[in-house]
Amino acid sequence: MTARPKILLLGEVQASADPVLSRLDDTVELVAVQNPIRAFARLSREQFDAVYVASPHLGQALELGKLLQNERILEQMPDGVVLLDSDNTIIWGNGRLREWTDRDSIVGLNFYAVLGSPEILGPDFCPFHTALATGTRSSSTLRANDNKYFRVHALPIHDAGGPPKNLVVTIRDVTSEVQQQQKLAAIHQAGVELADLSPDELSHMTVDERIELLKSNILHFTQDLLKFDVVEIRLLDAKTGKLEPLLAAGMVPEAAGRALYAQLQNNGVTGFVAATGKSYLCEDTTEDPLYLEGCKGAKSSLTVPLILHDEVIGTFNVESPEPRAFSESDMQFLEIFTRDVAVALNTLELLVAEKATTAAESVEAIHSAVALPVDDILNDAVNVMERYIGHEPEVAERLQNILRNARDIKQVIQQVGKKMAPSHAHPTPVPSAQRPQLTGLQVLVVDTDDSVRSAAHGLLERYGCVVETAHDAGEAVSMVRNLGPGNAYDVIIADIRLPDMTGYELMLKLQTIMDTVPMVLMTGFGYDPGHSIVKARQAGLHADAVLYKPFRLDALLDTVEKVAHSSRLVRQAEATG
Repeated sequence: MTARPKILLLGEVQASADPVLSRLDDTVELVAVQNPIRAFARLSREQFDAVYVASPHLGQALELGKLLQNERILEQMPDGVVLLDSDNTIIWGNGRLREWTDRDSIVGLNFYAVLGSPEILGPDFCPFHTALATGTRSSSTLRANDNKYFRVHALPIHDAGGPPKNLVVTIRDVTSEVQQQQKLAAIHQAGVELADLSPDELSHMTVDERIELLKSNILHFTQDLLKFDVVEIRLLDAKTGKLEPLLAAGMVPEAAGRALYAQLQNNGVTGFVAATGKSYLCEDTTEDPLYLEGCKGAKSSLTVPLILHDEVIGTFNVESPEPRAFSESDMQFLEIFTRDVAVALNTLELLVAEKATTAAESVEAIHSAVALPVDDILNDAVNVMERYIGHEPEVAERLQNILRNARDIKQVIQQVGKKMAPSHAHPTPVPSAQRPQLTGLQVLVVDTDDSVRSAAHGLLERYGCVVETAHDAGEAVSMVRNLGPGNAYDVIIADIRLPDMTGYELMLKLQTIMDTVPMVLMTGFGYDPGHSIVKARQAGLHADAVLYKPFRLDALLDTVEKVAHSSRLVRQAEATG
């Protein structure tokens, strides 16, 4: 028996009512579909001898023609493309999803089942339902069981006679992109953990022990996260230009102890990177004139500068026995990691600076326990005083006595601490003698972070400054207003983002109660979303009055000196003018 011709009938057409179809009678097999999407899906997976379209449905025929014309283009796309019906069943696919899931066919299967019931990561946790219900596109990210990630975009196909019933879904394999983001997040977290110690842990560790811990953490994360086994870190001596070894793992002893300087020539790749501040990828050591042997048998290396606040403070070098072992991505990851390494190393620099003399340690040990509590007493006293001034003179006078006594406590502790230190504990000049312009300066530090306020006490008071702190702008204004007749802060250091106003707004507020505002603004990593620094400079902020957290000791001292000197000159000019 000969098989009857198979004809695809597009549109809602009754065979008995159509003159052409009625003559065919039972001589053909008719397969009816209602719209071009269904017709396209059937034509993609079945053989038909003809397609019949009645004249009322010529518009649908044109639409079907476009779909068939574009099918070849869709098959060549690197992304997966599928047509889904309202219950997420695949009615057509360009083959890409079939290749990714290693299936012979995906038509007729549930989309999510094809991917092994993946986890939907959002942002839309029901992207297909959303697209059909709202008639607008939706997207989400899926994580399949084999740790592959796919980003899907669903676009509803609108029918003239009602709500959409079908979706065009594109699927992109974003595994590499997501894994890169995860690695970047892991690198950032590792950087945070490099020198992350609780106050209790810090109190039981010497500076040398902290240095060894940091070196151990750097090596651990470099090997475990970045998969680099040969590591060398050198720190730049800004005065001599010499690159001093800090850490070396897998390097030959001669290379680890080699004298290197931040110079373009004759100092290997490390010297070149330190001199230029640019990363250097050595793909083949046998062909690179800059390379000096570090690891025995190394065939490639990657060296990046350690940069803090746009200044090179050292170098970070990794090597491999394989040629071309490092990629541009490796360079990017290492550059990101070394940002946190540089910050951690700078923290150690401050710790070492704090260990300058036994006398300084004695004073700081005592003072650190009372500095912030005494500041809290000052803050509370001035806040209460604001309510009683002009109303109850006796209460205001008592509060003034509290302020004087609280300030005297700090001065007494410093003097007692200095007397406690034996004379042989001063092998080098005391810091205040090295920076005489800082001695006696009154400095107000405004920041919500206890560690920043504590660090300001520890660093500045070692050089003879008298430091007081405030948690927010409101407290700072009260402290300025109630400092006492004839007294004024020589420098006011404030974070650009305080709980109650920006650093710029605080500066404007202080200008209403002070003739000259010796303001310094602090920010972390140059982050200033409200352009507080730019506005403050337009309002008269000193050109050099910006500090970056965590403090570099020399930058902190230089800035305080410059701003105090500038405001002193302004006051003198106003007094004589």
